[in-house]
Amino acid sequence: MKPQNVLILGAGGVAHVTAHKCAQYNDILGDICIASRTQAKCDKIIASIHRQGHLKEPTRQLTSRQIDATDTEAVVRLIEDTNSGIVLNLAQPFVNMMVLEACLQTGAAYLDTAVHEEDDLICEDPPWYANHEWKRAERCQERGVTAILGAGFDPGVVNAYCALAAKHHFDRIETIDILDVNAGNHGMYFATNFDPEINFREFTIVWSWINREWVCSPVHDEKWVFDFPEVGPQPVHLTGHDEIHSLARFMDVDTIRFWMGFSDHYIKVFNVLNNVGMLSEKPVRTAEGLEVVPLKVLKAVLPDPMSLAPHYKGKTCIGCLVKGEQDGESKELFIYNISDHAACYREVGSQAISYTAGVPPAAAAVLMAQEIWLPNTMVNVEQLDPDPFLDLLEEMGLPTLIEDRTPSLYAN
Repeated sequence: MKPQNVLILGAGGVAHVTAHKCAQYNDILGDICIASRTQAKCDKIIASIHRQGHLKEPTRQLTSRQIDATDTEAVVRLIEDTNSGIVLNLAQPFVNMMVLEACLQTGAAYLDTAVHEEDDLICEDPPWYANHEWKRAERCQERGVTAILGAGFDPGVVNAYCALAAKHHFDRIETIDILDVNAGNHGMYFATNFDPEINFREFTIVWSWINREWVCSPVHDEKWVFDFPEVGPQPVHLTGHDEIHSLARFMDVDTIRFWMGFSDHYIKVFNVLNNVGMLSEKPVRTAEGLEVVPLKVLKAVLPDPMSLAPHYKGKTCIGCLVKGEQDGESKELFIYNISDHAACYREVGSQAISYTAGVPPAAAAVLMAQEIWLPNTMVNVEQLDPDPFLDLLEEMGLPTLIEDRTPSLYAN
């Protein structure tokens, strides 16, 4: 099998992990180029890969380039210059459609980890994928271009968990509750675990799929204390998230909700920032005549998520509580992963949030290169066979665990 060269766009925490994992499988993936607006960040990732000894096949190239991913023609030239067959778009989601267009023009396979966003639009009408991505599905089909959408952890792995449940464990699924909790401690007064700008844009309004209809509710309005494996009871809040918007279309399920863990301290600070206007994406003018975007200013003053990794302690737990029937009997399963912040840092110099989001794109790239996941059209993860993906993720460091929570059994 001919190795497929890989182009990684982005140099943040997720791209850092993905690059390490791709380097460990470069006998399959071939040459790897990491490209970002700031080439020095790419070089820093490359240095860490060499320092950890993660380049499996030393004869394969590992290079960096500077790129403005909003410039489709520049991305086209970079794909052609590096002879890349797979493009892993791990840049900010504002560039998704520009990068996808470059892949449509070159024939390279495309992958991203989050739904496309426009600078001046937050939480568009559902389903979110219909606003931008799915409008290009026909062109992908016509040109035979593979585009795998939302292939991080959530969205991504949790979509595969849902597909696994439908394939192996349920005849009918009634509800899916996706639960994401970070029970770790980074020691900072206030920080986000990934790009603050993207983080806060998610928490504006909540769209959920309830009884086969889209329902809108205020953010942090509904709370649930869920008993997670290993990390115990943790408060989670009903939140809007990408994966609901594809699962509602591609899976026959009545209700799909997303819950994320937030401490009381986080919510208190969040509410203050929101109430004083610091979470706004709309430009304002200062007394000195400078035009600034409050959300971008906030991003500039908060800690870089990468800087949290060295001191992070504790674990994350992300999974899907699936309820339905099998063989005429009621059934509930919690399908999940546990990741340890300190272990992730020892392996790749990352905290667990970036690790869980960064390993899946590398696994998907390997499956694309092996033509196991190569549909030659646009798909969301739940449309693909979950078994090879989850098997490879276990090999790469993200094992899938399943706990039977059927009430009659769980009570015992």
